[in-house]
Amino acid sequence: MDIRKNLEAHASETPSHWKEEAEARRVNKPWLRFSQQVAIAMLDRMEQLGLTQKKLAELMGCSQQYISKVLKGRENLSIETIFKIEDALQLHILPEMVEMA
Repeated sequence: MDIRKNLEAHASETPSHWKEEAEARRVNKPWLRFSQQVAIAMLDRMEQLGLTQKKLAELMGCSQQYISKVLKGRENLSIETIFKIEDALQLHILPEMVEMA
């Protein structure tokens, strides 16, 4: 069988968006790196405290599925969510806020 015909026979019906996804990762690289660092810090702290995703979700008032997304390091975290993570895990993610006079 010809290689081209073999490839065409196994081609997906749905278009691939790999190029757009790769570009989005390139553009969002600093944010993705921060999100991954948050996820790693969370996992380390959860291990220290003996917390499961389910227990952390209960402490934060969200679903275990959401915690799973956050721990994959690709979730866009709001300041409120970061605060909940910090509170539940007794973990500092954002620098201390400085009062401005």
